[in-house]
Amino acid sequence: MGSPSSEAERDSDEGPRHEVTLTKGFWMLETSVTQGMYRAITGSNPSHFKSGDNYPVEEVSWFDSQSFCESLNALGVAPEGFAFRLPTEAEWEYACRAGTDTPYFWGSTLNGDKANCDGNYPYGGVSKGRYLEKTSAVGSYTPNGWGLYDMHGNVYDWCADWFGDYGSGPQTDPTGPSSGSTRVLRGGGWNYLAKVCRSASRFAYGPANRFNDRGFRLVLGR
Repeated sequence: MGSPSSEAERDSDEGPRHEVTLTKGFWMLETSVTQGMYRAITGSNPSHFKSGDNYPVEEVSWFDSQSFCESLNALGVAPEGFAFRLPTEAEWEYACRAGTDTPYFWGSTLNGDKANCDGNYPYGGVSKGRYLEKTSAVGSYTPNGWGLYDMHGNVYDWCADWFGDYGSGPQTDPTGPSSGSTRVLRGGGWNYLAKVCRSASRFAYGPANRFNDRGFRLVLGR
């Protein structure tokens, strides 16, 4: 977890790079929660870009994502002993990388061609590329090796953890600090530089804040 010191344009909070062991299996939703999914559970759609049911829901706070999970779990559709929740930051990065150790699961460059970001600010020495200036339908880009879409770009995913330093040494099932003022966001968004869409890039914001570049995806675990 984290980026090596040799990775271009890395931020200091991406290190130290360290070994993480996850002992509890989980399933992750292939896409960010869509506007159609959100409306089906909550009866509302707070999104700024109301482009269709297959677009990611945005303008949702961390608290909104928690309420969504609570409402979904209340339906009793999860297998016995399981519940829907946000991924931990470690689970998110593990799923994003899908066994890779490059800046993105496909390699080391991005200019808006393989993920929805601001291609005016490319990464990896490539020329400028596309900038859609809005979200794209989920699944518009090639998934990673584990079948997960939009782990890079489109909308940030809220994670369960409070934001904090990694610390050093191997860790097992980390869940972040016990308290804090900001929650972790991962993956970058449609209006962000390509560098912040890297697998190791971290971001954090107050859990009550809502923006049109932030959504969430679910995991199902014990």
